Amino acid sequence: MPVKKIITKGRVPVKIYTDNIDLAAYQQLVNLASLPIIHSHIAAMPDVHCGIGATVGAVIPTKHAIIPAAVGVDIGCGMNAVKLSLKGYQLPDTLRGLRLNIEEYVPVGFNAHANSNIRLKACEPFRKRLDAILEHHPNITKRMQNAQLKWMNQMGTLGGGNHFIELCLDQNQDVWVMLHSGSRGIGNAIGSYFIELAKKDMGNHLKNLPDKDLAYLNEGTKHFQDYLDAVSWAQDYALANRREMMNIILEILKLHLPPFQIAEQAINCHHNYVAKEEHYGEKVFVTRKGAIRAGVGELGIIPGSMGACSYIVKGKGADTAFHSCAHGAGRQLSRTAAKNKFNVKDLVRETAGIECRKDKHVIDEIPSAYKNIDQVMAHQTDLVDVLYQLNQVICIKG
Repeated sequence: MPVKKIITKGRVPVKIYTDNIDLAAYQQLVNLASLPIIHSHIAAMPDVHCGIGATVGAVIPTKHAIIPAAVGVDIGCGMNAVKLSLKGYQLPDTLRGLRLNIEEYVPVGFNAHANSNIRLKACEPFRKRLDAILEHHPNITKRMQNAQLKWMNQMGTLGGGNHFIELCLDQNQDVWVMLHSGSRGIGNAIGSYFIELAKKDMGNHLKNLPDKDLAYLNEGTKHFQDYLDAVSWAQDYALANRREMMNIILEILKLHLPPFQIAEQAINCHHNYVAKEEHYGEKVFVTRKGAIRAGVGELGIIPGSMGACSYIVKGKGADTAFHSCAHGAGRQLSRTAAKNKFNVKDLVRETAGIECRKDKHVIDEIPSAYKNIDQVMAHQTDLVDVLYQLNQVICIKG
């Protein structure tokens, strides 16, 4: 489906791939479009919803500048999925033991691995780069307790919120492993530090912004390259974190399932990140805040909620969307609103047939807190082709 709505109240247009947008998100998009650094237009994906400063589900091309709060604090958050050479009928009748075993070996929530030594090989490529970043910005470590050790212990961990691990079946009853995570505590520390630094660097110009969280770092200024180095580190760490976690999960699956192989190449993609790309004849920094790159033929993962299906897609390279698409269903209720509206009985009903936690601590992730994933997909037929539809049989939440 083509662009559904165009906002013309800012300095540049906002092109929206849905007619389901709340007023707060609408205003945030107008604020973004009013900035002098925006190139061509803002693209808003079908899962668009209100964020902090910048709208989640927005694709933001900027000229010679980056908005740290648009990238956010979960730098490099994204998805990883692999297809296994197994069919659904080969799974055990009871999946609870498998879920608990995964939860035992993959730390979730605020937990981390007790011993960083087992992660040394995966962490080694990141050590010198991080040391260089912290040498110039030692205050980043103040945002994390035992930062130098903790980022190593968190390699191969899930985190909390909407992060998850799932075992799924596609339309052919092939088994998939899918997970969602980011750059963990160290990425949060880097993101929050540079968001505040951007506000300080703007000085008196901050008051001219429609929202102080849209403070940006200009290319060539003191801290721009430092941020680019730090955000690149965090994005690479997030990719490696997902890869390491997937390796742990596959080893656990070998203990519970018949012998298997990876049937297709793994997909590992960000949906909170910044990259330099060329669009409409100019090289710009593209921030995808809750959106994935969907260039021609590029594979991506679009998850639903813990009770809805997910999709493996192939990009069409739509220029108007800056070669992007939605990153998931997108929230329609805040976490607080979901907790106030629903109870454990609602959660049990909406996750029927799925092996997962069904307690008060995950009510904020109830499927009804999210937009309908099929409607989201219906609004982006111009952006992607669907290859696989995945339905989860196990869901592990942080």
